[in-house]
Amino acid sequence: MTTVNHFAGALALAAGALLAIPATAADYSLSYLGQQIVPSGTLFSGTTVGGLSGIDFVAATGRYVAISDDRSGINPARFYDLSLNLAQFQRSATPGAAGVTFNSVTTIQSPGGAPFAPNTVDPEGMRFNPATGTLYWSNEGQRSGAGFQNPTVREMNLNGTHVRDFSVPARFNPSGSNSGTVAGDKGIYNNLAFETMALSTDGKTLYTATENALAQDSLPATVANGSRSRILSFDIATGQSKAEYIYDVAPVVLAPNPINQFATNGLTDMVAIGEGQFIAIERSFAIGAVTPGTPNTGNTIRLFHVDVRNATDVSGMDSIVGQTVQAASKTLLLDLSDLRNDDNSPLALDNIEGITFGPQVGGKQTVILVSDNNFSGTQFTQFVALQVNPVPEPETYALMLAGLALLGAAARRKGATA
Repeated sequence: MTTVNHFAGALALAAGALLAIPATAADYSLSYLGQQIVPSGTLFSGTTVGGLSGIDFVAATGRYVAISDDRSGINPARFYDLSLNLAQFQRSATPGAAGVTFNSVTTIQSPGGAPFAPNTVDPEGMRFNPATGTLYWSNEGQRSGAGFQNPTVREMNLNGTHVRDFSVPARFNPSGSNSGTVAGDKGIYNNLAFETMALSTDGKTLYTATENALAQDSLPATVANGSRSRILSFDIATGQSKAEYIYDVAPVVLAPNPINQFATNGLTDMVAIGEGQFIAIERSFAIGAVTPGTPNTGNTIRLFHVDVRNATDVSGMDSIVGQTVQAASKTLLLDLSDLRNDDNSPLALDNIEGITFGPQVGGKQTVILVSDNNFSGTQFTQFVALQVNPVPEPETYALMLAGLALLGAAARRKGATA
C-alpha cells in the first residue's frame, strides 16, 4: 500500500504534468500513439474484466485505477488497479493486450459496509485524490420499470470502504413515469445520468455530469436533436453542491440502420485541464450505422475542449425551459474516426467512456482512454493512448520562418561566392 506521503507527492507531480497543457483549445492538439485490446471474457482474480467506464492515473505508483460498471450482476461492484506500458501500445488493428496488466481488484462497499447487492448500484466515473489518498466515484442511478434509484457521488478508501456521500440536489432524482418523457417528469433519464467524474486542478472542486439532460430540461439526444446535460460541481471540503452548468450534447452522429433502431449520444467523461476547463468525451452510438471505409462498430468518439467560465450558473433553476442560459463553450479537439493505424487502416472504436492524463512520454503529456465493453462478446476493452501536442504561437511561427529565411539567404550568399 502506498503511503499518504507518497500521495501528497503525487499531487505535485500531477500539477507539474498539467503545466504542459495549454489553456485554450486553439493552443493544443491530440495525436494517436497506439492502442491495446483486452478480449471480452478475460478473467482476473475470480472476476470478469469488463465494463470499464472510468479510469484515473495515480502518479505516485505509475499505475491506474479503473471502475467497472457491473451492477453487482456478474461479480460484486468493483474497481481494478492496473498497469499500462505505453511502449508496447501499437498503431495496429490487431495490437493484442501486451503491456496491460491487472494488479488487483477491490470490491466497492455500500455505506453499510457490505458489498452492493445485485442491481442496487451502477458505478460509472472515478477519480483519485492524491491529497487524501481516497477515490471519488459516481453511481448513475436508475429510472425504469425495475425501480427508481437516485444518482449518487461518493468517496471511498482504497480498500473500498465508504467515506461519505456528496450532496446531490433533489432535482436530479427521478420521479414520474418510467420513460421520463411525460409532462411533469423530473430527474435523470435511465442510463443517461452520472457517467462523469472530474477533479479540479487545484483539488478543491469535484465535478460530475449527466450523460444527457434532466427530464425537466430537455429530451434525450437523437439523430434529430441534441440534449442539454448538466455539469454539477461540489465543494470537496464540505461535500455540498455548488454551481451547475449546461453542456449541450450534440445529436447522434450517424443514423441507425434501420432508422428505428437504438441510437444515442452522450457526455461520458471529463478530465480537468485548468480553471473551469476540461477535455470531454462525447460517445455517439447507433445500431447498424455505417461509415464508408471504417469498421462498423456503430461508435463515433469525439473529444472536446470545454470551458464553463462564462456559462450561466443554473443551480438555482429546477428547470431551464424558458430561461435564458449561456451553455458551456465546446471546441472539437479530435474525432477519433479520423485516426489511422500504421498500415493506414482506420482505428476501430469501441464504447469509449473513460479519460485520464497518463505519464509524460518524450517530454509530452499523454491522454489515456478506455472503453466499456458492456460485457459483450462482440465488443472489447480498448485502451487508446494519445499525445498532447502544443501548437506553436504565431510569434513562434514568425521566428521560425524568419530563421529559415536567414538560413536560405546565407546559403545563397555562400553559393554566390563559391
